Amino acid sequence: MTLTELRYIVTLSREQHFGHAAERCFVSQPTLSIAVKKLEEELGVALFERSKNAVRATPVGERVVKQAQKVLEQADAIKEISKEGKDQLASAIRVGAIYTIGPYLFPKLVPEMQRIAPQMPLYIEENFTETLRHKLRKGELDAIIIALPFHEPDVLTRPLYDETFSLITPKDHPLVAKGQVDSTELNELSLLLLGEGHCFRDQVLEACPSINQSFHDQQRVTEGSSLETIRMMVASGLGTSVLPRSAIEGHPTQGMVEVLPFKPPQPQRTVALGWRASFPRPQAIDALVNAIIKCHGSD
Repeated sequence: MTLTELRYIVTLSREQHFGHAAERCFVSQPTLSIAVKKLEEELGVALFERSKNAVRATPVGERVVKQAQKVLEQADAIKEISKEGKDQLASAIRVGAIYTIGPYLFPKLVPEMQRIAPQMPLYIEENFTETLRHKLRKGELDAIIIALPFHEPDVLTRPLYDETFSLITPKDHPLVAKGQVDSTELNELSLLLLGEGHCFRDQVLEACPSINQSFHDQQRVTEGSSLETIRMMVASGLGTSVLPRSAIEGHPTQGMVEVLPFKPPQPQRTVALGWRASFPRPQAIDALVNAIIKCHGSD
């Protein structure tokens, strides 16, 4: 049993296709197929169910693949540990962020990281919280930027900053004259919210419980695919919405909508960084934390 063979079965489990897995591993399909078969013979069990169109891990195969992923992570950790005393900021770091944070943070974070850690390339990705969670556990990402609460075994989290929410309305909306809005008034508005799967939708519903009453009248709630789409829908007069501070301040289209703060207590979310407890480059995490905090402070 070799690390190469373990890497093959982890990739095959993910791709569920011999050809695609071979491409990801930069080997020929026969080479990968023979290696997987050899490992199955060595272990004395079938790790994969093979059909004409797909390859899926067997129940015992899923357990073996999960353990193989841990072994590969530990092997990578050994390599990193061997570099102690050298520069922990000299290799790439892979960072993911939820859709309602990434578009507004990454344009500032990338140049800031290049300034403070020029030898540490930053690979970035935007996705749903659950997808980021999965990729962090599998070692496909080194750190993720999410909103609390976030609970995952063997994953450390560090709060970065609190971010308030505001109501945005069309320019001629009657609420504009009030200057601020009470969250209990939202159930009377035509609201535009992100679709299911976006954690910001859940954060808004939790912070503004009165919105749940609007779901009894489906004409009052419309779903959008992104905050930018929702912003344009509000600007065109289709309704109102709730956005986080980072999606409002300094945005080129800010003048197309009115921004109304909520009366105290203002709804908000806590943005945090999560990383595996076993990640062997604490200096890289510290650099990332400092850069994010500085970027937020420059909003």
